[in-house]
Amino acid sequence: MDVTTNADRLVTQVLTGEVWPPLGDRHAYRIDADGQSFLLPGMGGVTLGVHPGDPATGWAGDHVEPGLSVRHREPGANWALQFLSCVGNEVRVESGPAAGCTGIVTGQHAYVLVDCAEAVLERVTVGDRVAVFARGQGLHLRDHPDVAVKNTDPWVLAGLSGGTVRAAGPDGTGGRLRVGVAAHVPSEAIGAGAGMVPEFANTDLMGAYTGMGDDLSLGLEGLRIGDVVALHDQDHRFGRGHRPGWTTIGMVSTGSCSLFGHGPGPSTLLSGRLRRSNSSTTRPRTWRHCWPRGPAGPPGRTWPRERRSGHCRGQPARVRRAPVLRRSVAVAARRRRAPVRTDR
Repeated sequence: MDVTTNADRLVTQVLTGEVWPPLGDRHAYRIDADGQSFLLPGMGGVTLGVHPGDPATGWAGDHVEPGLSVRHREPGANWALQFLSCVGNEVRVESGPAAGCTGIVTGQHAYVLVDCAEAVLERVTVGDRVAVFARGQGLHLRDHPDVAVKNTDPWVLAGLSGGTVRAAGPDGTGGRLRVGVAAHVPSEAIGAGAGMVPEFANTDLMGAYTGMGDDLSLGLEGLRIGDVVALHDQDHRFGRGHRPGWTTIGMVSTGSCSLFGHGPGPSTLLSGRLRRSNSSTTRPRTWRHCWPRGPAGPPGRTWPRERRSGHCRGQPARVRRAPVLRRSVAVAARRRRAPVRTDR
């Protein structure tokens, strides 16, 4: 994304956590949207076989958390881990057979979620310690002061499709920012997560219940992990809530849910006034990994070959391709209550 930011003024903090086990209780079963009981794997632990680019729906699971589910056992430190970890941050495994291997934060849920190569995930177990190189909170767009940036490592922002169409004037109004997205999400799809602060967990999307009745579908069954989506009539600047005329951009970080009112969840990246959306239905080729990262790692950082995402010393590095994004949505950076005008 072609934008001017304050990325050169951000600081990086090294946070710690551990892979947390899946939890249950003596009641075992939950109830789905059709009133049927289920017992399925979901949150916590190490979830194999699901990575960015894979379908977010259709899994035999509830609140599927791809990769590692990480938290800190001390409550205050865990809140800091949740609030300060950003999508795209580097994560390094610090203990266990996979020590020295790295991954990438893909979002927040009940835990901080970390994607690693499948071979790395197979070597990680519950209790292994990790370090998160947290960087991104405090990032802002210099030409769009009224667009809030949340939970976003600068290199992820740089890899998004779009950019500044017109910078805001001296009074902070008149700017236009275009962001490419994979799907438009109607406001009626917003489920669990509404009312929470945008730095914690994510926004579950209803209407993606594969295998259930058509009356529950909102056309979101094709979402993939890592998709950049536009949540319409959502203002996530100070919390997650409904506000007509505002749009939030998020990245899908969690997968299938069976519990009613829940679903695949995007972590908040950007939030601002909607100007006009382009409802093009062009679909790209299938892609496996969506992270906008080249062989040298995030901009401004040079990592040794063995430190690149999802790899250990002595293993070849994998280059992740840039995202192919399907649609575009225009988000205007204007003062609150100011009139919004646009053209394509």
